[in-house]
Amino acid sequence: MKKTSISLSLVTLLSTLLISACNDESALQNSAQDTDYPYSEGDDIPALAYMEHNEVYNPESVIPPQCYTKTNGKNNPCYACHQSYDNSENRPNQMGDGTLQGNYEFSDVGLTNSWKNLFVDRRELIADISDEAILEYIGEDNYTASTVNGLPAEMQIKQLSYPTKAFGEHGIANDGSGWVAYNYKPFPSTFWPTNGSTGDAMIRLPEAFQQRKGEYSEDVYLANLTLLEMTLKDVNTLAVPQLNEQTIGMDLNGDGVLSEAISHIQRQSHYVGDASGIELSYQLYPQGTELLHTVRYIGVDDEGQIYNAPRMKEVRYMQKALFRSKESLASAYYAEAKDKAFEKLPQTRYLGEEQGIDNGFGWTLNAYIEDEQGQLRPQHEQELAFCNGCHKTVGSTFDQTFSFARKVPGAKGWGYINLHEIDDVPNINEQEGEFLTYMKRVGGGDEFRQNAEMLARWFNADGELNEAKVKQANSVYELITPSPERALALNKAYQ
Repeated sequence: MKKTSISLSLVTLLSTLLISACNDESALQNSAQDTDYPYSEGDDIPALAYMEHNEVYNPESVIPPQCYTKTNGKNNPCYACHQSYDNSENRPNQMGDGTLQGNYEFSDVGLTNSWKNLFVDRRELIADISDEAILEYIGEDNYTASTVNGLPAEMQIKQLSYPTKAFGEHGIANDGSGWVAYNYKPFPSTFWPTNGSTGDAMIRLPEAFQQRKGEYSEDVYLANLTLLEMTLKDVNTLAVPQLNEQTIGMDLNGDGVLSEAISHIQRQSHYVGDASGIELSYQLYPQGTELLHTVRYIGVDDEGQIYNAPRMKEVRYMQKALFRSKESLASAYYAEAKDKAFEKLPQTRYLGEEQGIDNGFGWTLNAYIEDEQGQLRPQHEQELAFCNGCHKTVGSTFDQTFSFARKVPGAKGWGYINLHEIDDVPNINEQEGEFLTYMKRVGGGDEFRQNAEMLARWFNADGELNEAKVKQANSVYELITPSPERALALNKAYQ
């Protein structure tokens, strides 16, 4: 089947706008057929044509579609990304963009919403795709083929399409690659399954963090991963899977004894094992850290349960190629502010197909996206520029990243993402659950307040959030996953 490739995860919003307006799901039961993307008069040049001719389609692609929401002076989804903090907190992230919660500070180019796919009604386009056809499609593995057809080695994990085969105890990849999956709370609301996609996240530290005296040690690796979690979250102790201090060669729980089994460790000044010469840096990853994230279709099993489907829409990758201190990062933030003041358009440094782009803050970013034939292809320079909209100068990030700081704390968070095991806990300095707070402030279940299923499920007839009902949810799974009917419709809309 044909589909139009678009930059990164626009499907989340495209599908939300489409499906929320669709009241009759019975129209989606017929057999599948090819559909061509519709273009109206004056809009007959596909976005991909610009890439083929190496012309810039959207100079402000760093502005994600979510930023074009109408807040009406009361609905505030903007706070999730745009935040400012007191200087006394000593955060390396010095963006301080909390004013964007109330101001549309767009460039002249950015004032025009270039994401024209947002305005396409896809109900007619997907009407002839049957449930059986879409279930068969999303159940196919398009990742494994990509590993032998050009996907860079650093983005590969064996059996990644099937997480139970790919990862063992504590989320450690079974292929010996050093990748570790972690359970984390999806970012509101773009990464909620009800708004278009499922996903996961993995981390890998350099070999020195995995070894002691040149030999791999799971105890050393888990200890170092936990120490990184501590410095990123600014906590002094965390639970760990049972670790052997004698194997690590260091007293990590502070009891003065090298024990064979400990359940908690304290924050240290340095990492352990062969990385013992590297200091923990407040809210910064060590050089060489890698992060992997897949964006997937929404799986629906025979019982109607939602899960991460084998078929992937995107594979995203980040590597911290250069460590920059807090002071060095401050100069980068200043340079960004200066360019903004002089009304310069955003610049993205392209490093080639193997490396992707440089975000200017020490990280390289790369990604593959599903093409018209359902295979994963390298993203174009313009598509990758979209990544910088979130992974460069946004006030809420931790070292330009999101998910690891949102990991379930300590030992319980090591393992493949499982929404059933995550509670809607409050953010720091908040009193109520994060997702409850988000829906209350936004007035809906997505940035545009267009997800009709979320409105019907969690809001009263007067538009107010039913807080008591939200608080009764057993986990975030109940809060942010779609019905099977909506999930299938969202899948069809993306395909």
